[in-house]
Amino acid sequence: MPSYDEKYAFLERRVDALKTNRTGDERQTDGEVFDKRTLLTIYDLMTSGYIDAIHYPISTGKEGNVFYVEDEDKEPMALKIFRTSTSTFKRVSVYIEGDPRFKGTSGNRWKLIYAWVNKEFRNLQRYMEAGIPVPEPITFDKNCLLMEYIGDEHGAAPQLREYKMDDPTGMYDEVVSFIIDGWQEAHLVHGDLSEYNVLVQDDQPILIDCGQAMTSDFFNAKELLKRDIHNVNRFFRNKGADVIDDETIFEETVNGSPGDDDDEAEASDDEYDEEEE
Repeated sequence: MPSYDEKYAFLERRVDALKTNRTGDERQTDGEVFDKRTLLTIYDLMTSGYIDAIHYPISTGKEGNVFYVEDEDKEPMALKIFRTSTSTFKRVSVYIEGDPRFKGTSGNRWKLIYAWVNKEFRNLQRYMEAGIPVPEPITFDKNCLLMEYIGDEHGAAPQLREYKMDDPTGMYDEVVSFIIDGWQEAHLVHGDLSEYNVLVQDDQPILIDCGQAMTSDFFNAKELLKRDIHNVNRFFRNKGADVIDDETIFEETVNGSPGDDDDEAEASDDEYDEEEE
């Protein structure tokens, strides 16, 4: 079995090859993502058979970067690597303050980042079970989340803000259904929904970046819901869609939500497997 140093050297060579055609700023960003712990986590995903090759970055976000990867059968996937920096820790803390599901992680940067990845994985599962289109989650390990690749051989699917819509009102109705069904069926509120967090493939919107999504009984869930509704209406109003006023969507979402099974739905997401530091 390869030693710790051999594992690190192997992944370091792979990452150096990935950086060959990158600009100075891009290489610096990659360096913030590929720290030693992350390289060893990726190595574990490789030796477990999940990943065979890391190819190129798909996107760069506030919490981490997404890379195009393949398994041994050349099937494409997306690998989201969450940064473990102090600034990321502070951003994440805003969303989980007071959340009982993160009991014991407050103040511990590594535990909190790992729990955040676990949380996004489970949120994606809950959205899928509710029939809301999201990238299918495959597995996660520490600060790495492996999921379905949304795109084709020409590249990743565009964000909603980049997509030329033939029917803005039809697209609007689809995205509003994410809000309503997310609350009523998945018992989640996205909390950061905008034209940046929706991809479009084959003219169908797909919800992404679900790590900050909170359960509908979270103390400020309704405020997050109002913000999501406002952001969606603002974008589509500017695109000429026939939008419904914020309050009407809010009332339909909240008053139509089932209450009897909230506890059962919440229980499935109460506890998270803790990763060792």
